[in-house]
Amino acid sequence: MILHGNQRGGARCLAMHLLNTEDNEHVEVHEVRGFVADTLPEALQEAQAISRATKCRQFLFSLSLSPPKNARVSTEAFENAVERIGQDLKLADQPRAIVFHEKNGRRHAHCVWSRIDAEQLKAINLPYYKSKLTDLSRELFLENGWEMPAGLIDRERRNPLNFTLEQWQQARRLNDDPRRINASRVLGNFRQQRSLRDRTET
Repeated sequence: MILHGNQRGGARCLAMHLLNTEDNEHVEVHEVRGFVADTLPEALQEAQAISRATKCRQFLFSLSLSPPKNARVSTEAFENAVERIGQDLKLADQPRAIVFHEKNGRRHAHCVWSRIDAEQLKAINLPYYKSKLTDLSRELFLENGWEMPAGLIDRERRNPLNFTLEQWQQARRLNDDPRRINASRVLGNFRQQRSLRDRTET
């Protein structure tokens, strides 16, 4: 499955996104673990409150787990992937929440960890987390016999038109298509590089 994660703040906005029923046919808060609070919004607000005792602004680690289009993935398999990721990123003992989304018959998951060690009041560092997620994603594709995306086989073959959650949310606010915005960005970068090359050659 494709694993995409990022360090972030914004507890309220993230909770609203994860509980959004407009873009998802079904939303299930599967687990809220390690927090005093027992609802997702309150749990993420709790993480934010604890972070105020530190200098950390990106006090959450948010992860999406997206299986291949036609794959039927069990809840246990999602949980197993979350556990492995938690171990790899040194977040295994941190408070976390797991949310399932379903849209057009496709199910995917989100997991959010607090990065703040409540005993030591400092953020857990996440070095090379993108590389670690990529490695684990490859392992999951191989273990399940799924056809691996070209971008996982060869980084150079990744689609430059792919967009992040932040880009998608920005496009929604502007009432625009994120693919069009990202295509414009890619085209702009290409033109800038070509112009620079032309000036260098003259």
